[in-house]
Amino acid sequence: MTVITIAIVDDHPLFREGVSRSLSEIDDFVVVGEGASADDAVTLAASQRPDVLLLDVSMPGGGINAISEIVVGSPQTKVLMLTASEDVDPIIASLRRGAAGYVVKGIGSCGLAEAIRTVVRGSKYISPTMRAKVEQSLLDRPASLTPRETEVMELVAEGLTNKHIARRLNLQEKTIKHHMTEILLKLGASNRTEAAIRWCQSA
Repeated sequence: MTVITIAIVDDHPLFREGVSRSLSEIDDFVVVGEGASADDAVTLAASQRPDVLLLDVSMPGGGINAISEIVVGSPQTKVLMLTASEDVDPIIASLRRGAAGYVVKGIGSCGLAEAIRTVVRGSKYISPTMRAKVEQSLLDRPASLTPRETEVMELVAEGLTNKHIARRLNLQEKTIKHHMTEILLKLGASNRTEAAIRWCQSA
């Protein structure tokens, strides 16, 4: 049995303890740490290296503000936002900074377990009730790539892998992966091939 390690960061102790208790009852889940602030999240990610870090949006320091540092400092950790907010903007902001998913509080333990397993497998997860809103919002927003993202897309269109793009641009491969996450979201694409096609069509 492969164990999935989890850290939970939320500034509401009762909620945090309840989530921790529920997840600990699942055989292959192990809760390795808890925190209540953005600083706690960064520290836990660096010290415990959990497979998944459940992170609230509204907390001291701002949950979204911690995502980028966690993604860069602990790239093996999947950040799964767990929040009461159903606003689209925080969801998109979270995903663009590198979060692997977004779960709305009120989800049952089985649903949360499914979300955790989904992001561990390397896929994105957005609560079903929010998915359509997010997709529509992304379609309504013009895709505007930064100069660096444009450089990356030019090389993707040439067929280069992330590793080769990193070498060409003298960047780390995890930085290229971060740019690709942002590009996929902006272009509304599910993979790099689809992104290249959409980008070439709009160029």
